[in-house]
Amino acid sequence: MDARDTGLTLDPKYDAAGLVTAVATDAATGELLMVAHMNAEALAATLASGEATFWSRSRNRLWKKGETSGHVLRVVEVRIDCDQDALWLRVEPAGPACHTGARSCFFRRIEDGRLVAVE
Repeated sequence: MDARDTGLTLDPKYDAAGLVTAVATDAATGELLMVAHMNAEALAATLASGEATFWSRSRNRLWKKGETSGHVLRVVEVRIDCDQDALWLRVEPAGPACHTGARSCFFRRIEDGRLVAVE
């Protein structure tokens, strides 16, 4: 173990693309809402603004969740895992978290090799 694993210094371990995984859950219910990625700039923007900002791998740019829909994620708390390569954002969502309009991006389960809608 090193200081990153047990210390109190924020030192994210970004992958080769400069990203860490970020998981967002509803602060009130604990429901898993979405998974995205952050680079150092997105993490800094999130911490400064209090609203979740991510790195879009498909658009190759920063994007603030809800920048077009208005469905921002207000950050209540940010935690980092033991080896600092994953983030957990506890948020208050201002509408659906999924771009499909579903409350959560995890609105289907795999059952017998096929997808089934979760109510």
